[in-house]
Amino acid sequence: MPAPAHLDPRLLRAFVAVAEELHFTRAAARLYVAQQALSRDVRRLERELGVELFVRTTRQVAPTADGERLLPYARRILSAQDDALAAFGQARPLLVDLNSPGMATGRLVLHRARELAPNCELMARYESGLTGAAAGLLAGRLDASFGRFAGLDPALRSGLEQQPVRYEPMAVVLPEDHPLAGLPEVPTAALAGQEVYAGAGDPRTPEWTDLARRLFEGHGIRLSAPLPPAVGDEEFDRIMAKTRTPVLAVVDFPDMPRTVRRPLVGPVPLSPVSLVWRKGLLHPGLDELRRAAAEIAAARRWLRRPPGGWLPAIDEDAMSPHGQTPTTPHP
Repeated sequence: MPAPAHLDPRLLRAFVAVAEELHFTRAAARLYVAQQALSRDVRRLERELGVELFVRTTRQVAPTADGERLLPYARRILSAQDDALAAFGQARPLLVDLNSPGMATGRLVLHRARELAPNCELMARYESGLTGAAAGLLAGRLDASFGRFAGLDPALRSGLEQQPVRYEPMAVVLPEDHPLAGLPEVPTAALAGQEVYAGAGDPRTPEWTDLARRLFEGHGIRLSAPLPPAVGDEEFDRIMAKTRTPVLAVVDFPDMPRTVRRPLVGPVPLSPVSLVWRKGLLHPGLDELRRAAAEIAAARRWLRRPPGGWLPAIDEDAMSPHGQTPTTPHP
């Protein structure tokens, strides 16, 4: 069969979604189309190319050798199309990962960006941690996220750009009857000898666990053993009641049942938060997201470190002017 003279971007987008999700139902949900229509588009692309792109069984979907060969080309074609549409004000929705519902930093930036760009669709997603989101950023499944940039693997950082947004003071979440719960602030040293949970073992958040480990080593605090991530207030309440283990958090961590949240002091440990996106991304929504981040950071003094605030050297370097992406958005 001769090669087609034209490849419909819609068919390529269907192919990429299935190749990345390895599941037709999830891919259809991601593209907001019926699964039957998605399957039809993939089969049409296979007919036009004269090759089979996926091995399909009742249990799994996997790309064939031809599917693997097509994937990087399809991604580049779709990226170029998105950039061209963005240049003429016809951008697709910008997908912004806020880590988890209730976290304030990313949510405030996103809400302000929506005010700055009412005609641009900015859609929230929740991928838990920056490491968990990074693969989606690099593959184009997400456009932007928030988190500790210096904590990413260097191989991931090399394909991403960042803009520092906040030094967020850290806190500890305690059972409401914990001996330290009555204090308005908890000295970090007061946790010496205790175990504190900081996401150990969660593959989506190793950057957070690494930050906790660096903090704990200086204060004699033990990192709690891995636990299955608690999703939702009810599960958090159940796990906290069962283990009674303090949880490392940030000051804007959402309220949870039968717990108190207390800021850590002496020194004040800081969680560095950056806005992160993949290199080369052009999108008017990203421009407004960056403007919103800079505006709110300035108004709330988010990038002003408190006297004696604790921060690892690796994060100081990443958050410094020479370690960040210039704040002038793309034209």
